[in-house]
Amino acid sequence: MNPGDEQAYADYGDTGHTRTRLPEGDPYGGAPRRGPRRSSSRSLVTVVGVVVLLIAAIAFANRGDHSSADGSTTKSDKPGAAPTAPSGTRPVDTKSAGVPTGFAHTEQGAQSAASNYAVALGSTGMFNKDSRDALLHLLYTSGAATRLEGPMDQAYSTDFLAQMGLDSEGNPPKGSTFVSRVVPIGTTVQLYADDHAKVAVWYMGLIGMAGSSSTDPVTSSWKTWTFDLQWSDGDWKIAADTQKDGPAPVPGDDKAATSDEISKAIEQYGGFTYAR
Repeated sequence: MNPGDEQAYADYGDTGHTRTRLPEGDPYGGAPRRGPRRSSSRSLVTVVGVVVLLIAAIAFANRGDHSSADGSTTKSDKPGAAPTAPSGTRPVDTKSAGVPTGFAHTEQGAQSAASNYAVALGSTGMFNKDSRDALLHLLYTSGAATRLEGPMDQAYSTDFLAQMGLDSEGNPPKGSTFVSRVVPIGTTVQLYADDHAKVAVWYMGLIGMAGSSSTDPVTSSWKTWTFDLQWSDGDWKIAADTQKDGPAPVPGDDKAATSDEISKAIEQYGGFTYAR
């Protein structure tokens, strides 16, 4: 993404069909969302080079007839599984720096790797240089990691962090909780070969600051992240990655949570290890 930016969330246009309910007495103070964050986030995408062409929706497949025991063809009683249906196979048993690693050298392993890498690159760890560099060298090929370090440092500049409400080390103000999460919805394989795979991850992202003085409340966004993966040193590594907006569902009529509710939810609910 480059991360931090998976979450350059755009406002939904006025469709005339939905509305968002804000909480009464919102601790955010009803402060307007800051325009600069969107432009800064989009500039982050540009700097790191992550804007790309991707599919507009997840295709459903494997629907078809099944032959009966007597050789006649009958339609299945149940619809065929979607290409991203869970298999029940555990993705990995190992982690490095808290990130799942050691994925299977299979198409399913590539999908699991892409999902977990999206989560790591969309985390708050990307807003601190030390943890960001560690993630780059853990998840990308050596050449890609070296190439990205400089642009990443420029993208996550002190000015950019300040616009996000963070200090120069990527820390939020005392009493506030900075949120940056990626939640994969599904994956699809666009290309697979023995040592190369191209996997798209459709996900929902959360980003913003939860706090009584925040002027940048936590918002959600839908995006698709495509990873070009290479099999290197016994694992899948990212050679290149790109993103595009959507596909986004119609927003519901959910009541927006208060700042305190968001902060508690982030503290109480942890993430997952994702598998196909």
